[in-house]
Amino acid sequence: MRDILENEIPHIKFKDVSFAYPGEKENLIFKCNFSIKKPGFWMVVGENGSGKSTLLKLINGIIKPKKGVIYANANIGMVFQNPDHQILMPNCRSELLININQNICQNEINKKIEHVLDQVGMTGFEKRPIHTLSGGQKQRLSIACALISDRNFILLDEPTALLDQTSQLKVLRTIKNLTSDPKKPLSALWITHRYEELTYADAVAELKNGFLSGWQEPLKFQYN
Repeated sequence: MRDILENEIPHIKFKDVSFAYPGEKENLIFKCNFSIKKPGFWMVVGENGSGKSTLLKLINGIIKPKKGVIYANANIGMVFQNPDHQILMPNCRSELLININQNICQNEINKKIEHVLDQVGMTGFEKRPIHTLSGGQKQRLSIACALISDRNFILLDEPTALLDQTSQLKVLRTIKNLTSDPKKPLSALWITHRYEELTYADAVAELKNGFLSGWQEPLKFQYN
């Protein structure tokens, strides 16, 4: 099944999806409809508490909708706001190794590690201890871990929120390059409240009052 999904274009679709947390009367997500049918850099913008992280949890299957249907034909990976919440091992190589889910020989493992580190701009970092990495390098390592596990659709939950401007730009450009790769483009859904990041997106939507707007080009994007 994984090999089949890997060779298909990822497809995510929400149809009239509503969700409320237990004990809450009002829906945080209400009659949400959208689809992502092709690779690209997709961004959802919204204020704190608007339900952006909840939207990702619904896509990833961590929580189930109260109403509506979610269709997800993709190998989904997740990059959290704080990389320290998902990095477990002492160095870059060991962290990448635990994310390889194929039974392959040592030579192939070495090639895959070298390749994904190159993809995220971290060539030569294989033996680097995790504690010596900057916040931006940790985020790019998290992205490399998703790539090495053959994910073709990555969810990123405000991945630059804890980063300085230099690291923020490096992570943005990493995802932009991966989603623009002519040979094997990635699909990425990036959650943010930083409007200055939207210029990197291929399409932008706003989550407000439980509703997700239609996809718009960044230069033509208008807030609700």
